[in-house]
Amino acid sequence: MSLGASRPPHRTGPAAPPPAGHRATPRNDAPATQDAPAPALPAPANAPTAPPAPANAPTEPSDTAPTPPPAGLAGGTHGPTALEPLLHTVLDALRTGSHARSGPLPAGGPKIVTDRLRTTLDPALPEHGTGSHEALRTLVHALAEGAADPADPHCAAHLHCPPLAVAVAADLAATALNPSMDSWDQAPAATALETGITRALAALVHPRSPQPDALVTSGGTESNLVALLLARERARAAGARTVQVVCGTNAHHSIHRAAWLLGLPTPVTVACHAGRVIPAALDRALATTAGPALVIATAGTTDEGLIDPLPQLARIATTYGAELHIDAAYGGPLLFSDTLRHRLDGIDNAISVTLDLHKLGWQPVAAGLLAVRDTTELEPLTHQTDYLNADDDTEAGLPDLLGRSIRTTRRPDAFKIAVTLRALGRTGLAQLVEHCVTSAEQLAAITDRHPALRRRPGPIGISTVLLRPTAADELAAIEGEEAGDAHVADVRRRLLTAGRAVIGRARAQDTDGRVRLWLKATLLHPDTRTTDLEALADTIAHTTP
Repeated sequence: MSLGASRPPHRTGPAAPPPAGHRATPRNDAPATQDAPAPALPAPANAPTAPPAPANAPTEPSDTAPTPPPAGLAGGTHGPTALEPLLHTVLDALRTGSHARSGPLPAGGPKIVTDRLRTTLDPALPEHGTGSHEALRTLVHALAEGAADPADPHCAAHLHCPPLAVAVAADLAATALNPSMDSWDQAPAATALETGITRALAALVHPRSPQPDALVTSGGTESNLVALLLARERARAAGARTVQVVCGTNAHHSIHRAAWLLGLPTPVTVACHAGRVIPAALDRALATTAGPALVIATAGTTDEGLIDPLPQLARIATTYGAELHIDAAYGGPLLFSDTLRHRLDGIDNAISVTLDLHKLGWQPVAAGLLAVRDTTELEPLTHQTDYLNADDDTEAGLPDLLGRSIRTTRRPDAFKIAVTLRALGRTGLAQLVEHCVTSAEQLAAITDRHPALRRRPGPIGISTVLLRPTAADELAAIEGEEAGDAHVADVRRRLLTAGRAVIGRARAQDTDGRVRLWLKATLLHPDTRTTDLEALADTIAHTTP
């Protein structure tokens, strides 16, 4: 399958020549020039002419402002014409910047990258502009040269995916049209499209519910915040003062932050074993919790990609009359796959579910969702302001978008998702998800065979592998655990500084019960080869502090 988001080009020669009919743009070594102004319109043939002013006549002040330069708008019937030559410049600068970087990360570390960027940017607010092509060529090149590139198979630290080309192209179209998803008269078609996409994805999460729904969010942090907000409002509607959040030690940090922002009690934290919530610990916590409670389960932890025992946690929550929210920002796309969706059995027991398609969905940021079991769960978000959703407009049939988000102005992020779903279909996305899961299994096997590496014992996460150099264990045996962990941290930083690999870090329990520092490989590249994984393992093994 052609993905449009594969490996970065190697520096094997000059870029391919532009296609026939391509409008030439200045080369990188050409002097910066202002964009040419639009030609002046000729005066009518019979227009009267003013007599020439005397040479010494005083200058009269003008009653009108000076004519601004052409705006070059991206929308309208002339927008594509204005965009086309600029896009050629952007694509060329992306190509040259990626070649200049020649790896997953710019070499040299923060100071070198920052100094180079500041030199290029200076002055950040010039008195006079340099023109569209020069500005794009210079700054896009600088951004690409200094980027962490998730399209490189050795960029594997975070839940940071390489976006599909089709999704990026769709995002360009949405950006050019610039719908604002806070009122129907700013986004007529985008409103209808978002409704269709959110309902379809909500039905994937809650297939047995008659009216599931979903909101588009900026990501997992916002989705979790809104989930806790809705839980608080349900508790208040039932006569309680607040709601008690109960979560595992493996919960995403946004859960604690959301509770703080919403003025909720500090979450009750439940013990985990091997990275997953212990059901018996949850039972004990709920037995001593007074009032309404919201249990948080995680389907794909950030550090290890592990999935809590969802069916057991759901049963325990039901026993105590607690509600269940599942943070599936990482693992949610397993639902696309017929062979992997069983890992999320029990997810439809949740009253709300967090999803992120800018992780294991290959969308440009942002592409978050909050799915709810029933559309009525979203009613607490209802808000009215006359200029966006006047009551008489709503009664007349204009859709009300203000209750679809805690934000007002927001981008049409559902559009790129819609294009991707149409282009690949559920089964096409499933193949990409399955490839990443298989890649993790391959890297685990490679690590287990490697004499200089050791994998964290236990099951592999969704597409995450924890490993560490055996040299760190040897050092820990001689100088203590802190020395071993320091060795792991130093290896990671050396890889980053050299620009050779982007690897994360996580603390997790080892076989002997000790919590140690591990290197973390999060594999979200949908076209990684076994040879890429072998090279990554060797790169880690051969890096010494």
